[in-house]
Amino acid sequence: MTTKLAFALIFGFIIALAVGSILVPFLRKIKAGQEIRQDGPTWHNSKAGTPTMGGICFITAATVVTLTVGWSVMTSGDYSHAFVLIFALIFGAIGFLDDYEKLKKKQNLGLTAKQKFLLQLVVAIAFIYLLRFFGLIHASTERAGCIDLYIPFVNRTYPINEIVYVVFAAFVIVGTVNAVNLTDGVDGLATGTSLPVFVFYSVLCFYFGEEYLGLGIFSAAVTGGLLGFLIFNFNPAKIFMGDTGSLFLGGAVVALAFAYDMPLILVTLGFIYIIETLSDIIQVTYFKLSHGKRVFKMAPFHHHLEMGGWTGHKWTEKQLFALFTLTSLCFAAISFIGVLGR
Repeated sequence: MTTKLAFALIFGFIIALAVGSILVPFLRKIKAGQEIRQDGPTWHNSKAGTPTMGGICFITAATVVTLTVGWSVMTSGDYSHAFVLIFALIFGAIGFLDDYEKLKKKQNLGLTAKQKFLLQLVVAIAFIYLLRFFGLIHASTERAGCIDLYIPFVNRTYPINEIVYVVFAAFVIVGTVNAVNLTDGVDGLATGTSLPVFVFYSVLCFYFGEEYLGLGIFSAAVTGGLLGFLIFNFNPAKIFMGDTGSLFLGGAVVALAFAYDMPLILVTLGFIYIIETLSDIIQVTYFKLSHGKRVFKMAPFHHHLEMGGWTGHKWTEKQLFALFTLTSLCFAAISFIGVLGR
């Protein structure tokens, strides 16, 4: 198992590095540059024209590694990692459509919020029923028509009505995917924040055993892919992951939580994503209720820090990367403690 996971990580890193070396100059050549938000920090204007859709680097890595290193797992009858890959790829495709629309219109607006929400909702519900059909989400042995929901840290499961569970799951999936998307705001931020998350999922494979090898291979592949991509995405970024990458990552993060049958672990594991989302919700709500006042200098939260909110210290992009990555790492460790008793 150790050899396969290590190979998946290294192979994923090499593939992402190779793809990035080709993709960056190609995207520059066809002028597939990112348009910058006009209401964002003024110093971000210098990033205009930086190639986007760089998520293709780690998406390619995850796909190739899952279908090669993970092939023997599939031939043994375990398709869990293939389901997670397909789910994440569909979200990546939604992101690709969004990026394409932005490039075509030459502005930072792609698909409408309604279009993205409906697409994501349909995919989320289909995924949950797929996992339910293959037994990756367990029916309750205590109560008919219910699904067991695992509670981390207390190490217990509670039966929940199946329809209620599907509604809950759809909310968690769509929310998580868009939360990861919000975190992609400065160079390397979503990449660094997500790395500890996928390391956590890889380590779970060691702890839970051979049964979860497929999910471990996928997680290790994404980890390696993100490390390879980070070489191009670290400040000053030569390429952005775009919605293509951030929606794929969001899909992978939440799909793994459900495939491991522990969606509530996202409360701690996805702490940074939650903070980013809450800051956006609070900002919009308060702005409307107060007729123009703001809680944050700018939302999401990383922009608030970047613009010197609260302390007056304007965090650089490298400092934000370090802060978010280390915080994510701490909460990944906390999350692991939360599932030790399972």
